[in-house]
Amino acid sequence: MNVGIVGLGLIGGSLGLELRSLGHYVLGVSRREETCQLARRQEAVDEASAKLAPLANAEIVFICTPLAVIAPTLEQLLPYLDPETVLTDVASVKMPVVETVSPKWSNFVGGHPMTGTAEQGIAAAQIGLFTETPYVLTPTETTPKAALRQVETVARSLGSQIYFCPPQDHDRAVAWISHLPVMVSASLIAACRSESNPAILELAQQLASFGFHDTSRVGGGNPELGVMMARYNRQELLRSLGQYRQSLDQLMSLIEQEDGQALEQLLQSTNQARPQFFSRKHHTGNPSNTTLGG
Repeated sequence: MNVGIVGLGLIGGSLGLELRSLGHYVLGVSRREETCQLARRQEAVDEASAKLAPLANAEIVFICTPLAVIAPTLEQLLPYLDPETVLTDVASVKMPVVETVSPKWSNFVGGHPMTGTAEQGIAAAQIGLFTETPYVLTPTETTPKAALRQVETVARSLGSQIYFCPPQDHDRAVAWISHLPVMVSASLIAACRSESNPAILELAQQLASFGFHDTSRVGGGNPELGVMMARYNRQELLRSLGQYRQSLDQLMSLIEQEDGQALEQLLQSTNQARPQFFSRKHHTGNPSNTTLGG
């Protein structure tokens, strides 16, 4: 199958590596010639160009650009697509993308492979990035079943666990487990830096170990991604931040009241709840066929 990939960063490049290893012919597109050259050298694509015209031969096209440029990319891409071509994306927020693309291209399936690394760009692309990680598909009532099956088949071939849910449910869920943690982690770093005593701040920086490393990691990531989360998933992010603020207020109240028993009960409940966010086993049925939401 001929597969087009627009945007040859970490996700697009890794998709190319995987799909070529499975025998597909990969047509890559990037605005930068250096990226095209590197993608060819890494064998992430069979062809790479800044031009969209070669995608006329693609049976399925993945838009792997940043959220902010999906809309203009779509406008440039549409004239070159065959009417039967299936279009999908990999953005971490789904409602704005689905609302933008679906009216203009009926064979569109919203998608979000929930994977990544600390590194970005085509140089970080790797085989195995999608293995045993969630790949969410967000069809609507008007999504053609044949298009959905085609994207599902490709995603499943990557070794991903496939989940289906409405785009609005996806955005609310990822606000909790992806977008909120970025903002909380960033605020942790900002709070630590607010220490007014330079000697204490320096000491804290020197003593910081694994716990601080883990809780601050996502807040020290790519600022552009954080801004995109806030811009495109604003309402759900604000909802989760509001609830988090209430949780902080509850903790502060228990500490102020020196209510050790209630604090211990709260921490015991979070201790017991945490594994539910990391074990796929708590889903009923085959995890690779799970339907989420209503």
